[in-house]
Amino acid sequence: MAAFPSKIVLGPLRKADGTVRLPGSKSLSNRALLAAALGEGKTVLKNLLRSDDTARMLEALSALGVGIEEGPDGISVAGTGGAFRSGSPAVLDLGNAGTAMRPLCAALAASPGDWTLVGEKRMEERPIRDQVDALRSLGAEISYLKNEGFPPLRIHGRPLEGGAVRVKGNTSSQFLTALLLSAPLFGRGLEIGIDGELVSRPYVDMTLAVMEKFGVAAERDGYARFRVRGKADGAGYRSPGEYFVEGDASAASYFLAAGAIAGGRIRVEGAGLESVQGDVAFADVLEKMGAEIRRGGSWIEAAPGPDGLRGADLDLNAIPDAAMTLATTALFAKGRTTIRGIGNWRVKETDRIAAMAAELRKLGAEAEEGPDYLSVLPPERIRPAEIATYNDHRMAMCFALAAFGGAPVTILDPGCVTKTFPEFFERFAEIVA
Repeated sequence: MAAFPSKIVLGPLRKADGTVRLPGSKSLSNRALLAAALGEGKTVLKNLLRSDDTARMLEALSALGVGIEEGPDGISVAGTGGAFRSGSPAVLDLGNAGTAMRPLCAALAASPGDWTLVGEKRMEERPIRDQVDALRSLGAEISYLKNEGFPPLRIHGRPLEGGAVRVKGNTSSQFLTALLLSAPLFGRGLEIGIDGELVSRPYVDMTLAVMEKFGVAAERDGYARFRVRGKADGAGYRSPGEYFVEGDASAASYFLAAGAIAGGRIRVEGAGLESVQGDVAFADVLEKMGAEIRRGGSWIEAAPGPDGLRGADLDLNAIPDAAMTLATTALFAKGRTTIRGIGNWRVKETDRIAAMAAELRKLGAEAEEGPDYLSVLPPERIRPAEIATYNDHRMAMCFALAAFGGAPVTILDPGCVTKTFPEFFERFAEIVA
């Protein structure tokens, strides 16, 4: 990937207009990669996101003996037809990719072999205890190498029977996703009960949609209980031949917000009414705040409404990634905007509630933070500022929007966008003036 400067100065920007073809969804890419790797047959993944997070997953799968080939139509994955069967111990460096660390931890626990999962410093601060406790209750051998409840991990994998298990739902939906994706590897499958309120539910729906595409269906009782059959019942992933990765709906939020703030009209292509991603609901949020929104099966358009944007009080627990975009969009709304249900921001790539509040204040906004909310009152005039990004890709992309406020904004360490959207600043430059 191309080298980035230490900082990028944006703006002041006046208008956004044009069309953006979205890169593949990170969440769908890594889910589909794992299902293809564990499945029978060869799968060609089209529109796969090429980023740090997907690179970590691809490197790990190659180290685990999965055949990966780059072809003219996409990435070809030769599945193992079940559990991983790598013959030698391996150290897998998963960077800060939660969509690789959590699911691979569960899949390797049920695969014969010995592995060590490591990551960046921030990954060592991201909790995984709830998932590990659930796997240990099923007989998995997983140990912590540094701090209890956090990576790095050592896993002694072996065939596991499965059965009934419970997992907490109020920290991260990735714990449930990891158990669901690995369930067909267990002899009797898994019956997963959820303790507490499940956060980020659309991401679980996304997981189930990918599994179904690869031939594994889950029975469910709402979001309280899930049942997936195992090897003893003949369950397992099977290649659909080809799998097309939808455009990233989280990435769409930055461009839709630009359209609502400073359009013109912005169209994003690759996600729309037919999308399986919950973050397409960000368009509904903009519409509620006064933007003009149009939708098609695989596209969404945003433009300013006649009266501009209005502040709102919203529970965005279901779309925590896109909710970050709303925090900077709030700089351009009339009145206060309060974003609730985002307690899991604090265990993401950084403590996103604290980081967002600190950088909004630099721009002159009043930002009040709580355990699971952030309240933003925009300033009369946005001030020039240098925005720290905390090695968090979404901080960099969200604060690009502040450049529409009449003052230049400097984004520090813009290269952090390589985690999910290496071409972000190029695409952003194409639609702004």
